[in-house]
Amino acid sequence: MSTPEGFRSGFACFVGRPNAGKSTLTNALVGGKVAITSSRPQTTRHVIRGLVHRDDAQLVLVDTPGLHKPRTLLGQRLNDLVRTTWAEVDTVGMCLPANEKIGPGDRYLIKEIAALRRKPVFAIATKTDLVTPARLAEHLMDIAAAGEEAGLTWREVVPVSAVAGEQVDLLASLLIDTLPAGPPLYPEGQLTDEPEETLIAEIIREAALEGVHDELPHSLAVVVEEVVPREDRPAEKPLLDVRANVYVERDSQKGIIIGKKGSRLKQIGIDSRGQIERLLGTPVHLDLHVKVAKDWQRDPRQLRKLGF
Repeated sequence: MSTPEGFRSGFACFVGRPNAGKSTLTNALVGGKVAITSSRPQTTRHVIRGLVHRDDAQLVLVDTPGLHKPRTLLGQRLNDLVRTTWAEVDTVGMCLPANEKIGPGDRYLIKEIAALRRKPVFAIATKTDLVTPARLAEHLMDIAAAGEEAGLTWREVVPVSAVAGEQVDLLASLLIDTLPAGPPLYPEGQLTDEPEETLIAEIIREAALEGVHDELPHSLAVVVEEVVPREDRPAEKPLLDVRANVYVERDSQKGIIIGKKGSRLKQIGIDSRGQIERLLGTPVHLDLHVKVAKDWQRDPRQLRKLGF
């Protein structure tokens, strides 16, 4: 099939402090759930690509972990991942939530991005549905000033609400305008190039993070051991067996995840199974086990085993 004349394709990535709304924005632009979204910072650990298909363009969104001051080997690896991604994409969007003041973490990031030079950088004021027009106007002025201070000229400053769907299409068009001419990079209709096992693991991890203590997000990893069709099922009633291990760093955390008489783990299974079934389009039997991998965030061998 020939590519239409003037077709554009390329990569854009969103950066920002942890919990700045990057994953929610990725999902809104793609129109499907490809990135884990949790109210807890530092939940994104993989570079997940979401695909935006248009008649005249294909935009590949790279969702990076939030850049932060690393305290573990895992933290250092996540930061290296972010910087590598910035260097490889065509355009960058810096997410600055409207319901929070621009802080030292934002200024640090803006300074880092300013060093990229010759790359279009958008300032995206996220979560505009949470603030008044007066607060948003003040936030936009602060964004302009912060860019100036770092010697960075924003390509555009775009206020968006991913939750309310406000200005999401406009942002997509502005990002696409910065892409080079070229054919589509992925097949029509595909939403992400992440393996299904990774997406399943992210869904389970998101469910496990809901309503748990602050120390847990960084200590939690999920590995999908197998996804296999149940053999004795008739073709018109398929069932997939999904077996996954939830890893924590200490025995006390294992108790938190399992809950009283297994109630917490059961709820994690219920919350994630529905989403996994929607992702795979098939009924699923989900078998979850909780295991302790002592201090895995600091152990290179364990990090490799857990996919980092």
